[in-house]
Amino acid sequence: MKVLVSDSLSEEGVSKLQEHFDVDVSTGLSEDELVEKIVDFDALVIRSGTQVTSRVIEAADNLKIVGRAGVGVDNIDIDAATEKGIIVVNAPEGNMLSAAEHTIAMMMSMARNIPQANASLKAKKWERKNFMGVEVNGKTLGVIGLGRIGAEVAKRAQGLEMDILAYDPFITEERAKAMGVELTTVDDIAKRADFITVHTPLTKETRNILDAAQFDLMKSSARVINCARGGIINEEALADALKAGKITGAAIDVFTSEPPFDCPFIGLDNVVVTPHLGASTEEAQVNVAVSVAEEVISVLNGGSARNTINIPAVKPEVMAVLAPYIGLAETLGSAAAQLLDANYDKIGISYKGEISEKDTRAVTVAAIKGVLEVALGSAVNYVNAPALAKSRDIEVVESKSETSDEYASTISIELFQDSNSRSVTGAVVGSEPKIITINGQHVDLVPKGYMIVSNHINRPNVIGPCCMTLGANNINISGMQVGRVEVGGQTIMALNVDVEVSEKILDEIRGIDGILDATLVTL
Repeated sequence: MKVLVSDSLSEEGVSKLQEHFDVDVSTGLSEDELVEKIVDFDALVIRSGTQVTSRVIEAADNLKIVGRAGVGVDNIDIDAATEKGIIVVNAPEGNMLSAAEHTIAMMMSMARNIPQANASLKAKKWERKNFMGVEVNGKTLGVIGLGRIGAEVAKRAQGLEMDILAYDPFITEERAKAMGVELTTVDDIAKRADFITVHTPLTKETRNILDAAQFDLMKSSARVINCARGGIINEEALADALKAGKITGAAIDVFTSEPPFDCPFIGLDNVVVTPHLGASTEEAQVNVAVSVAEEVISVLNGGSARNTINIPAVKPEVMAVLAPYIGLAETLGSAAAQLLDANYDKIGISYKGEISEKDTRAVTVAAIKGVLEVALGSAVNYVNAPALAKSRDIEVVESKSETSDEYASTISIELFQDSNSRSVTGAVVGSEPKIITINGQHVDLVPKGYMIVSNHINRPNVIGPCCMTLGANNINISGMQVGRVEVGGQTIMALNVDVEVSEKILDEIRGIDGILDATLVTL
Protein backbone atom coordinates (compact mmCIF):
# COMPACT_ATOMS: atom_id res chain seq x y z
CA MET A 1 0.00 0.00 0.00
CA LYS A 2 1.22 3.50 -0.84
CA VAL A 3 0.47 6.70 1.11
CA LEU A 4 1.07 10.21 -0.21
CA VAL A 5 1.63 12.98 2.37
CA SER A 6 1.21 16.25 0.46
CA ASP A 7 1.42 18.78 3.32
CA SER A 8 3.87 19.22 6.17
CA LEU A 9 3.13 16.58 8.83
CA SER A 10 4.81 15.95 12.17
CA GLU A 11 7.50 13.29 12.14
CA GLU A 12 5.53 11.15 14.60
CA GLY A 13 2.66 10.83 12.13
CA VAL A 14 4.92 10.09 9.17
CA SER A 15 6.88 7.47 11.16
CA LYS A 16 3.68 5.70 12.21
CA LEU A 17 2.60 5.46 8.56
CA GLN A 18 6.04 4.25 7.51
CA GLU A 19 5.75 1.31 9.89
CA HIS A 20 2.98 -0.07 7.69
CA PHE A 21 3.19 1.44 4.21
CA ASP A 22 5.36 2.93 1.51
CA VAL A 23 5.15 6.67 2.28
CA ASP A 24 5.96 9.49 -0.15
CA VAL A 25 6.19 12.99 1.37
CA SER A 26 5.80 15.51 -1.46
CA THR A 27 4.62 18.96 -0.40
CA GLY A 28 3.72 22.06 -2.40
CA LEU A 29 2.17 20.16 -5.33
CA SER A 30 0.02 22.07 -7.79
CA GLU A 31 -3.35 20.65 -8.79
CA ASP A 32 -1.93 19.38 -12.08
CA GLU A 33 1.02 17.73 -10.30
CA LEU A 34 -1.29 16.12 -7.74
CA VAL A 35 -3.65 14.84 -10.46
CA GLU A 36 -0.70 13.18 -12.19
CA LYS A 37 0.82 11.77 -9.00
CA ILE A 38 -2.25 10.54 -7.11
CA VAL A 39 -3.01 7.67 -9.54
CA ASP A 40 -0.71 5.19 -7.78
CA PHE A 41 -1.66 5.92 -4.14
CA ASP A 42 -4.06 4.19 -1.77
CA ALA A 43 -4.22 7.03 0.78
CA LEU A 44 -3.69 10.79 0.79
CA VAL A 45 -2.80 12.67 3.98
CA ILE A 46 -3.14 16.45 3.94
CA ARG A 47 -3.47 19.53 6.12
CA SER A 48 -4.96 22.82 4.92
CA GLY A 49 -2.58 23.48 2.01
CA THR A 50 -3.61 20.75 -0.42
CA GLN A 51 -6.80 21.24 -2.43
CA VAL A 52 -8.43 17.85 -3.07
CA THR A 53 -10.61 18.89 -5.99
CA SER A 54 -12.98 16.84 -8.11
CA ARG A 55 -10.18 16.57 -10.71
CA VAL A 56 -7.89 15.02 -8.12
CA ILE A 57 -10.64 12.63 -6.98
CA GLU A 58 -11.43 11.64 -10.57
CA ALA A 59 -7.77 10.74 -11.19
CA ALA A 60 -7.43 8.80 -7.93
CA ASP A 61 -8.34 5.33 -9.18
CA ASN A 62 -6.67 3.49 -6.27
CA LEU A 63 -7.48 5.98 -3.51
CA LYS A 64 -9.39 4.56 -0.55
CA ILE A 65 -9.05 7.30 2.08
CA VAL A 66 -8.20 11.00 2.43
CA GLY A 67 -6.99 11.94 5.90
CA ARG A 68 -7.09 15.57 7.04
CA ALA A 69 -4.67 16.25 9.93
CA GLY A 70 -6.91 18.84 11.54
CA VAL A 71 -10.58 19.75 11.71
CA GLY A 72 -11.63 21.75 8.63
CA VAL A 73 -12.33 19.83 5.43
CA ASP A 74 -13.43 22.70 3.18
CA ASN A 75 -10.36 21.99 0.98
CA ILE A 76 -11.77 18.55 0.06
CA ASP A 77 -14.57 17.89 -2.43
CA ILE A 78 -16.58 15.65 -0.08
CA ASP A 79 -19.34 14.93 -2.59
CA ALA A 80 -16.88 13.76 -5.26
CA ALA A 81 -15.07 11.56 -2.73
CA THR A 82 -18.32 10.03 -1.49
CA GLU A 83 -19.55 9.32 -5.02
CA LYS A 84 -16.31 7.47 -5.73
CA GLY A 85 -16.45 5.54 -2.46
CA ILE A 86 -13.42 7.29 -0.93
CA ILE A 87 -13.54 7.71 2.85
CA VAL A 88 -12.71 11.18 4.19
CA VAL A 89 -11.57 11.48 7.82
CA ASN A 90 -10.34 14.30 10.01
CA ALA A 91 -8.87 14.71 13.51
CA PRO A 92 -11.40 16.81 15.45
CA GLU A 93 -10.05 16.21 18.95
CA GLY A 94 -6.30 16.53 18.48
CA ASN A 95 -6.17 20.30 18.99
CA MET A 96 -8.99 20.58 21.53
CA LEU A 97 -6.82 21.30 24.57
CA SER A 98 -4.52 23.63 22.63
CA ALA A 99 -7.50 25.72 21.52
CA ALA A 100 -8.90 25.85 25.06
CA GLU A 101 -5.54 26.85 26.54
CA HIS A 102 -5.06 29.52 23.87
CA THR A 103 -8.45 30.97 24.78
CA ILE A 104 -7.42 31.25 28.43
CA ALA A 105 -4.05 32.72 27.41
CA MET A 106 -5.79 35.34 25.27
CA MET A 107 -8.15 36.21 28.11
CA MET A 108 -5.29 36.66 30.58
CA SER A 109 -3.20 38.64 28.08
CA MET A 110 -6.12 40.97 27.51
CA ALA A 111 -6.95 41.31 31.21
CA ARG A 112 -3.36 42.32 32.06
CA ASN A 113 -2.44 44.19 28.83
CA ILE A 114 0.55 41.89 28.40
CA PRO A 115 1.18 42.38 24.63
CA GLN A 116 0.93 46.16 24.92
CA ALA A 117 3.19 46.29 27.98
CA ASN A 118 5.70 44.00 26.29
CA ALA A 119 5.86 46.22 23.19
CA SER A 120 6.21 49.35 25.33
CA LEU A 121 9.09 48.01 27.40
CA LYS A 122 10.91 46.69 24.32
CA ALA A 123 10.63 50.23 22.94
CA LYS A 124 12.58 51.28 26.08
CA LYS A 125 9.57 52.92 27.78
CA TRP A 126 8.56 52.53 31.42
CA GLU A 127 4.80 53.14 31.39
CA ARG A 128 3.43 51.12 34.29
CA LYS A 129 0.44 53.39 34.83
CA ASN A 130 -0.71 52.89 31.24
CA PHE A 131 -1.20 49.16 31.67
CA MET A 132 -3.45 48.80 34.69
CA GLY A 133 -5.20 45.43 34.39
CA VAL A 134 -8.06 43.57 36.05
CA GLU A 135 -8.24 40.27 37.91
CA VAL A 136 -10.32 37.45 36.45
CA ASN A 137 -11.00 36.00 39.92
CA GLY A 138 -14.65 36.54 40.80
CA LYS A 139 -15.51 37.77 37.30
CA THR A 140 -18.19 36.25 35.07
CA LEU A 141 -17.19 34.42 31.89
CA GLY A 142 -19.84 33.90 29.21
CA VAL A 143 -19.19 30.84 27.04
CA ILE A 144 -21.17 30.75 23.80
CA GLY A 145 -20.98 27.13 22.63
CA LEU A 146 -20.38 24.46 25.25
CA GLY A 147 -19.03 21.66 23.06
CA ARG A 148 -15.67 19.98 23.54
CA ILE A 149 -13.54 23.14 23.48
CA GLY A 150 -16.10 25.39 25.20
CA ALA A 151 -16.45 22.86 28.02
CA GLU A 152 -12.67 22.72 28.47
CA VAL A 153 -12.52 26.52 28.61
CA ALA A 154 -15.30 26.58 31.23
CA LYS A 155 -13.47 23.95 33.30
CA ARG A 156 -10.25 25.99 33.30
CA ALA A 157 -12.08 29.22 34.06
CA GLN A 158 -13.69 27.56 37.07
CA GLY A 159 -10.15 26.81 38.28
CA LEU A 160 -9.55 30.56 38.10
CA GLU A 161 -12.63 30.98 40.35
CA MET A 162 -14.74 32.61 37.67
CA ASP A 163 -18.53 32.29 37.47
CA ILE A 164 -19.67 30.69 34.21
CA LEU A 165 -22.67 31.59 32.07
CA ALA A 166 -23.22 29.47 28.96
CA TYR A 167 -25.36 29.33 25.86
CA ASP A 168 -25.66 26.12 23.85
CA PRO A 169 -28.85 24.88 22.15
CA PHE A 170 -27.82 21.27 22.74
CA ILE A 171 -27.08 21.42 26.45
CA THR A 172 -29.92 20.64 28.87
CA GLU A 173 -30.34 22.33 32.24
CA GLU A 174 -29.37 19.09 33.98
CA ARG A 175 -26.17 18.77 31.95
CA ALA A 176 -25.26 22.42 32.58
CA LYS A 177 -25.87 22.01 36.30
CA ALA A 178 -23.57 18.97 36.38
CA MET A 179 -20.88 21.07 34.68
CA GLY A 180 -21.31 23.86 37.21
CA VAL A 181 -22.48 26.46 34.70
CA GLU A 182 -25.62 28.55 34.38
CA LEU A 183 -27.44 28.07 31.09
CA THR A 184 -28.88 31.24 29.60
CA THR A 185 -29.30 33.23 26.36
CA VAL A 186 -26.77 35.09 24.24
CA ASP A 187 -28.36 38.43 25.12
CA ASP A 188 -28.25 37.63 28.83
CA ILE A 189 -24.56 36.75 28.53
CA ALA A 190 -24.01 40.06 26.74
CA LYS A 191 -25.67 41.93 29.62
CA ARG A 192 -24.02 40.12 32.54
CA ALA A 193 -20.62 38.77 31.53
CA ASP A 194 -17.28 40.48 32.11
CA PHE A 195 -15.55 38.27 29.54
CA ILE A 196 -17.30 36.57 26.61
CA THR A 197 -15.78 33.79 24.51
CA VAL A 198 -17.30 32.03 21.48
CA HIS A 199 -16.82 28.33 20.70
CA THR A 200 -19.42 27.44 18.08
CA PRO A 201 -18.96 26.26 14.51
CA LEU A 202 -19.65 28.90 11.88
CA THR A 203 -23.18 28.21 10.62
CA LYS A 204 -26.06 30.33 9.37
CA GLU A 205 -27.36 30.49 12.93
CA THR A 206 -24.03 31.41 14.56
CA ARG A 207 -22.71 33.89 11.99
CA ASN A 208 -22.58 37.31 13.69
CA ILE A 209 -24.00 35.82 16.89
CA LEU A 210 -22.32 38.79 18.59
CA ASP A 211 -23.44 41.80 16.58
CA ALA A 212 -24.17 45.48 17.18
CA ALA A 213 -27.30 44.65 19.21
CA GLN A 214 -25.29 42.50 21.63
CA PHE A 215 -22.47 45.06 21.96
CA ASP A 216 -25.11 47.65 22.90
CA LEU A 217 -26.14 45.38 25.80
CA MET A 218 -22.63 44.85 27.17
CA LYS A 219 -20.97 46.53 30.12
CA SER A 220 -18.42 49.15 29.15
CA SER A 221 -15.86 46.98 30.96
CA ALA A 222 -16.67 43.85 28.92
CA ARG A 223 -14.04 42.03 26.89
CA VAL A 224 -14.67 39.50 24.09
CA ILE A 225 -12.58 36.60 22.76
CA ASN A 226 -12.76 34.62 19.51
CA CYS A 227 -10.46 31.63 19.08
CA ALA A 228 -13.09 29.59 17.19
CA ARG A 229 -13.99 30.81 13.68
CA GLY A 230 -13.89 34.15 11.91
CA GLY A 231 -17.40 35.50 11.33
CA ILE A 232 -18.97 34.34 14.59
CA ILE A 233 -18.40 37.89 15.87
CA ASN A 234 -19.30 40.67 13.44
CA GLU A 235 -15.94 42.33 12.82
CA GLU A 236 -17.36 45.73 11.80
CA ALA A 237 -19.65 45.84 14.84
CA LEU A 238 -16.77 44.82 17.10
CA ALA A 239 -14.54 47.58 15.68
CA ASP A 240 -17.30 50.16 16.20
CA ALA A 241 -17.87 49.01 19.79
CA LEU A 242 -14.15 49.19 20.60
CA LYS A 243 -13.72 52.64 19.02
CA ALA A 244 -16.81 54.01 20.77
CA GLY A 245 -15.77 52.64 24.18
CA LYS A 246 -18.88 50.44 24.40
CA ILE A 247 -16.56 47.60 25.48
CA THR A 248 -13.04 47.66 26.89
CA GLY A 249 -11.19 45.14 24.77
CA ALA A 250 -11.05 42.11 22.51
CA ALA A 251 -8.71 39.18 21.89
CA ILE A 252 -9.02 37.67 18.43
CA ASP A 253 -7.21 34.68 16.91
CA VAL A 254 -9.43 34.01 13.87
CA PHE A 255 -10.71 36.29 11.14
CA THR A 256 -13.26 36.37 8.34
CA SER A 257 -10.44 36.79 5.84
CA GLU A 258 -6.92 35.57 6.58
CA PRO A 259 -4.40 37.12 6.67
CA PRO A 260 -6.55 39.91 8.15
CA PHE A 261 -4.55 42.96 7.12
CA ASP A 262 -7.69 44.91 6.15
CA CYS A 263 -9.58 43.94 9.31
CA PRO A 264 -11.20 47.07 10.86
CA PHE A 265 -9.82 46.50 14.38
CA ILE A 266 -6.38 45.05 13.62
CA GLY A 267 -4.54 48.26 14.59
CA LEU A 268 -6.54 49.24 17.67
CA ASP A 269 -4.60 49.49 20.94
CA ASN A 270 -7.31 47.71 22.95
CA VAL A 271 -7.20 44.55 20.83
CA VAL A 272 -4.92 41.53 21.24
CA VAL A 273 -4.51 39.61 17.98
CA THR A 274 -2.72 36.40 17.04
CA PRO A 275 -2.40 34.74 13.61
CA HIS A 276 -4.75 31.75 14.02
CA LEU A 277 -2.62 30.00 16.65
CA GLY A 278 -5.33 28.04 18.48
CA ALA A 279 -3.99 24.69 17.25
CA SER A 280 -0.36 25.77 16.97
CA THR A 281 1.29 23.76 19.72
CA GLU A 282 3.80 20.98 19.30
CA GLU A 283 1.46 18.62 21.11
CA ALA A 284 -1.55 19.45 18.94
CA GLN A 285 0.37 19.00 15.71
CA VAL A 286 1.61 15.61 16.91
CA ASN A 287 -1.89 14.64 18.09
CA VAL A 288 -3.62 15.40 14.79
CA ALA A 289 -0.86 13.74 12.76
CA VAL A 290 -0.90 10.57 14.85
CA SER A 291 -4.71 10.50 14.92
CA VAL A 292 -5.07 10.70 11.14
CA ALA A 293 -2.23 8.19 10.66
CA GLU A 294 -4.07 5.71 12.87
CA GLU A 295 -7.25 6.23 10.83
CA VAL A 296 -5.38 5.55 7.58
CA ILE A 297 -3.69 2.45 9.02
CA SER A 298 -7.01 1.07 10.22
CA VAL A 299 -8.85 1.61 6.93
CA LEU A 300 -6.07 0.32 4.66
CA ASN A 301 -5.78 -2.78 6.85
CA GLY A 302 -9.47 -3.52 6.45
CA GLY A 303 -10.74 -1.87 9.63
CA SER A 304 -13.06 1.07 10.28
CA ALA A 305 -12.49 4.78 10.92
CA ARG A 306 -13.71 6.77 13.94
CA ASN A 307 -13.94 10.24 12.43
CA THR A 308 -15.51 9.71 9.03
CA ILE A 309 -16.81 12.89 7.39
CA ASN A 310 -18.74 11.11 4.65
CA ILE A 311 -20.57 7.81 4.28
CA PRO A 312 -18.15 5.10 3.14
CA ALA A 313 -19.11 3.09 0.10
CA VAL A 314 -21.61 0.29 0.68
CA LYS A 315 -22.80 -2.47 -1.59
CA PRO A 316 -24.78 -1.00 -4.50
CA GLU A 317 -27.84 -3.16 -3.81
CA VAL A 318 -27.95 -1.95 -0.18
CA MET A 319 -27.43 1.70 -1.08
CA ALA A 320 -30.18 1.47 -3.71
CA VAL A 321 -32.66 0.79 -0.89
CA LEU A 322 -31.23 2.97 1.88
CA ALA A 323 -29.91 6.04 0.05
CA PRO A 324 -33.26 7.87 -0.35
CA TYR A 325 -34.12 7.24 3.30
CA ILE A 326 -30.69 8.35 4.54
CA GLY A 327 -31.18 11.68 2.78
CA LEU A 328 -34.79 11.94 3.98
CA ALA A 329 -33.88 11.23 7.62
CA GLU A 330 -31.13 13.84 7.63
CA THR A 331 -33.51 16.42 6.13
CA LEU A 332 -36.27 15.61 8.62
CA GLY A 333 -33.84 15.89 11.53
CA SER A 334 -32.66 19.30 10.32
CA ALA A 335 -36.24 20.53 9.89
CA ALA A 336 -37.28 19.35 13.36
CA ALA A 337 -34.28 21.04 14.99
CA GLN A 338 -34.97 24.32 13.22
CA LEU A 339 -38.64 24.21 14.21
CA LEU A 340 -37.91 23.58 17.90
CA ASP A 341 -35.04 26.10 18.12
CA ALA A 342 -34.42 25.25 21.78
CA ASN A 343 -32.63 22.80 24.04
CA TYR A 344 -33.97 19.25 23.91
CA ASP A 345 -33.08 16.08 25.73
CA LYS A 346 -34.62 13.38 23.56
CA ILE A 347 -34.75 12.48 19.85
CA GLY A 348 -37.51 10.08 18.84
CA ILE A 349 -37.13 8.28 15.50
CA SER A 350 -40.08 6.24 14.24
CA TYR A 351 -40.05 3.89 11.24
CA LYS A 352 -43.30 2.62 9.74
CA GLY A 353 -43.99 0.29 6.84
CA GLU A 354 -41.42 -1.50 4.69
CA ILE A 355 -38.47 0.52 6.01
CA SER A 356 -39.08 -0.93 9.49
CA GLU A 357 -37.97 -4.35 8.21
CA LYS A 358 -34.58 -3.03 7.05
CA ASP A 359 -31.34 -2.46 8.94
CA THR A 360 -31.94 1.22 9.71
CA ARG A 361 -28.80 1.95 11.71
CA ALA A 362 -27.34 4.16 8.96
CA VAL A 363 -30.67 5.97 8.62
CA THR A 364 -30.82 6.62 12.36
CA VAL A 365 -27.29 8.06 12.33
CA ALA A 366 -28.29 10.32 9.43
CA ALA A 367 -31.30 11.57 11.42
CA ILE A 368 -29.12 12.37 14.44
CA LYS A 369 -26.61 14.11 12.19
CA GLY A 370 -29.36 16.24 10.66
CA VAL A 371 -30.60 17.29 14.08
CA LEU A 372 -27.20 18.13 15.57
CA GLU A 373 -25.81 19.81 12.47
CA VAL A 374 -28.22 22.72 12.87
CA ALA A 375 -26.23 23.98 15.85
CA LEU A 376 -22.88 22.21 15.48
CA GLY A 377 -22.35 22.60 11.75
CA SER A 378 -19.72 20.58 9.90
CA ALA A 379 -18.24 19.25 13.15
CA VAL A 380 -20.95 16.56 13.00
CA ASN A 381 -20.42 13.53 10.79
CA TYR A 382 -21.92 10.08 10.28
CA VAL A 383 -19.54 8.51 12.75
CA ASN A 384 -19.49 10.97 15.64
CA ALA A 385 -23.18 12.01 15.62
CA PRO A 386 -24.32 9.34 18.13
CA ALA A 387 -21.34 10.08 20.41
CA LEU A 388 -22.04 13.82 20.28
CA ALA A 389 -25.67 13.20 21.25
CA LYS A 390 -24.57 10.96 24.12
CA SER A 391 -22.00 13.50 25.36
CA ARG A 392 -24.82 16.06 25.62
CA ASP A 393 -27.11 13.61 27.47
CA ILE A 394 -29.54 13.52 24.55
CA GLU A 395 -31.50 10.27 24.57
CA VAL A 396 -32.16 8.64 21.18
CA VAL A 397 -35.22 6.35 21.05
CA GLU A 398 -36.18 4.27 18.01
CA SER A 399 -39.53 2.62 17.34
CA LYS A 400 -40.69 0.43 14.45
CA SER A 401 -44.06 -0.60 13.10
CA GLU A 402 -44.73 -2.73 10.04
CA THR A 403 -47.97 -0.89 9.29
CA SER A 404 -48.13 2.45 7.51
CA ASP A 405 -51.33 4.20 6.54
CA GLU A 406 -50.91 5.91 3.18
CA TYR A 407 -47.28 5.42 2.17
CA ALA A 408 -45.17 2.28 1.79
CA SER A 409 -42.68 3.66 4.32
CA THR A 410 -42.50 6.71 6.57
CA ILE A 411 -39.94 8.17 8.94
CA SER A 412 -40.83 10.52 11.79
CA ILE A 413 -38.41 12.63 13.84
CA GLU A 414 -39.65 14.14 17.11
CA LEU A 415 -37.61 16.34 19.46
CA PHE A 416 -38.64 16.61 23.11
CA GLN A 417 -38.02 19.43 25.56
CA ASP A 418 -39.83 18.87 28.86
CA SER A 419 -43.51 19.00 27.85
CA ASN A 420 -42.64 20.62 24.52
CA SER A 421 -42.02 18.73 21.28
CA ARG A 422 -41.80 19.23 17.53
CA SER A 423 -42.21 16.48 14.96
CA VAL A 424 -41.72 16.09 11.22
CA THR A 425 -42.74 13.04 9.16
CA GLY A 426 -41.58 12.21 5.66
CA ALA A 427 -41.83 9.62 2.93
CA VAL A 428 -40.08 8.76 -0.31
CA VAL A 429 -42.47 9.04 -3.25
CA GLY A 430 -40.91 7.49 -6.34
CA SER A 431 -37.36 8.59 -5.67
CA GLU A 432 -38.26 12.01 -4.25
CA PRO A 433 -38.39 12.83 -0.51
CA LYS A 434 -41.48 14.58 0.83
CA ILE A 435 -42.53 16.07 4.16
CA ILE A 436 -46.03 14.76 4.85
CA THR A 437 -46.75 16.04 8.38
CA ILE A 438 -45.45 18.82 10.62
CA ASN A 439 -46.41 18.54 14.27
CA GLY A 440 -49.06 16.00 13.31
CA GLN A 441 -50.75 18.22 10.70
CA HIS A 442 -50.86 16.98 7.11
CA VAL A 443 -48.83 18.81 4.46
CA ASP A 444 -47.33 17.83 1.11
CA LEU A 445 -43.96 19.57 0.78
CA VAL A 446 -40.79 19.04 -1.21
CA PRO A 447 -38.04 19.65 1.39
CA LYS A 448 -35.84 21.99 -0.59
CA GLY A 449 -34.79 25.60 -0.27
CA TYR A 450 -36.48 28.02 2.12
CA MET A 451 -39.77 27.42 3.93
CA ILE A 452 -41.66 29.59 6.44
CA VAL A 453 -43.60 27.44 8.89
CA SER A 454 -46.23 29.25 10.93
CA ASN A 455 -48.89 28.31 13.45
CA HIS A 456 -51.95 30.50 13.19
CA ILE A 457 -55.64 30.81 14.03
CA ASN A 458 -57.92 29.54 11.28
CA ARG A 459 -60.00 32.62 10.55
CA PRO A 460 -60.24 35.30 7.86
CA ASN A 461 -57.63 38.04 7.41
CA VAL A 462 -54.61 36.08 8.67
CA ILE A 463 -53.06 34.36 5.64
CA GLY A 464 -53.62 37.37 3.36
CA PRO A 465 -51.67 39.90 5.46
CA CYS A 466 -48.87 37.36 5.81
CA CYS A 467 -48.57 37.00 2.03
CA MET A 468 -48.89 40.77 1.59
CA THR A 469 -45.95 41.28 3.96
CA LEU A 470 -43.78 38.98 1.89
CA GLY A 471 -44.94 40.65 -1.32
CA ALA A 472 -44.15 44.09 0.05
CA ASN A 473 -40.61 42.87 0.70
CA ASN A 474 -40.29 41.48 -2.84
CA ILE A 475 -40.25 37.86 -1.68
CA ASN A 476 -41.90 35.41 -4.05
CA ILE A 477 -44.05 32.58 -2.68
CA SER A 478 -43.52 29.45 -4.79
CA GLY A 479 -45.79 27.13 -2.82
CA MET A 480 -48.28 27.09 0.05
CA GLN A 481 -49.77 24.46 2.35
CA VAL A 482 -52.43 25.27 4.93
CA GLY A 483 -53.80 22.83 7.50
CA ARG A 484 -57.55 22.38 7.81
CA VAL A 485 -59.26 22.62 11.20
CA GLU A 486 -62.51 24.14 12.44
CA VAL A 487 -62.83 27.93 12.27
CA GLY A 488 -61.10 29.43 15.28
CA GLY A 489 -58.84 26.43 15.71
CA GLN A 490 -55.06 26.42 15.58
CA THR A 491 -53.48 25.15 12.39
CA ILE A 492 -50.27 25.27 10.36
CA MET A 493 -49.18 27.17 7.26
CA ALA A 494 -46.05 26.35 5.28
CA LEU A 495 -44.86 28.77 2.62
CA ASN A 496 -42.11 27.88 0.15
CA VAL A 497 -40.20 31.07 -0.70
CA ASP A 498 -37.45 31.70 -3.24
CA VAL A 499 -34.98 33.56 -1.02
CA GLU A 500 -33.86 33.63 2.60
CA VAL A 501 -36.15 35.70 4.82
CA SER A 502 -34.60 38.01 7.42
CA GLU A 503 -35.55 38.07 11.10
CA LYS A 504 -36.92 41.58 10.59
CA ILE A 505 -39.44 40.31 8.03
CA LEU A 506 -40.26 37.26 10.17
CA ASP A 507 -40.96 39.64 13.06
CA GLU A 508 -43.40 41.54 10.82
CA ILE A 509 -45.20 38.27 10.11
CA ARG A 510 -45.22 37.32 13.80
CA GLY A 511 -46.84 40.69 14.54
CA ILE A 512 -49.89 39.95 12.35
CA ASP A 513 -53.03 39.36 14.42
CA GLY A 514 -53.75 35.63 14.39
CA ILE A 515 -50.18 34.51 13.64
CA LEU A 516 -48.85 32.60 16.65
CA ASP A 517 -45.27 32.04 15.46
CA ALA A 518 -43.17 31.93 12.30
CA THR A 519 -39.95 30.04 11.70
CA LEU A 520 -37.69 29.97 8.67
CA VAL A 521 -36.56 26.44 7.83
CA THR A 522 -33.66 26.05 5.39
CA LEU A 523 -33.29 22.66 3.70
